[in-house]
Amino acid sequence: MNTLKFLISSAIVLSITVAGFGQVSADSVISLKQQKQSLELSSKINTHKIQLAKLENDLEKKTRAMETTAEDARQAAEENAAAASKLNIDPLDKALARKAENAGDAARKSAKRARTAADNLAGLKKDIESLRSKIADDEATLAQNPVV
Repeated sequence: MNTLKFLISSAIVLSITVAGFGQVSADSVISLKQQKQSLELSSKINTHKIQLAKLENDLEKKTRAMETTAEDARQAAEENAAAASKLNIDPLDKALARKAENAGDAARKSAKRARTAADNLAGLKKDIESLRSKIADDEATLAQNPVV
């Protein structure tokens, strides 16, 4: 008899508990989904900000690299001009011709490195601007739907 009362009371408590947990309002589900989306957006913004910081650190290095390669290219072009000038004085001198050719090759390679460094810097600046735009867009979206 006691076990029967115990089982009945346990069943009643269990059914009340299950019934209480089984009812979730549609508003709370929507609210939870919005919170989840806001948290995901916050995480995305933080990831973009970390990437932006890394790119901005690389910006100074690439700017210096571009300046250095541009100066090297300018120097190589001057050396090429000097070698060509010497060759112009004595066009039949084989050694001067070889030096002028080597100086021309060096100038061409230096110019190519300078163009590559300039292209890399331009691409990096484009990536930074793109990330800044994404961060601004995501922050605007987050401002409309803040985390509750």
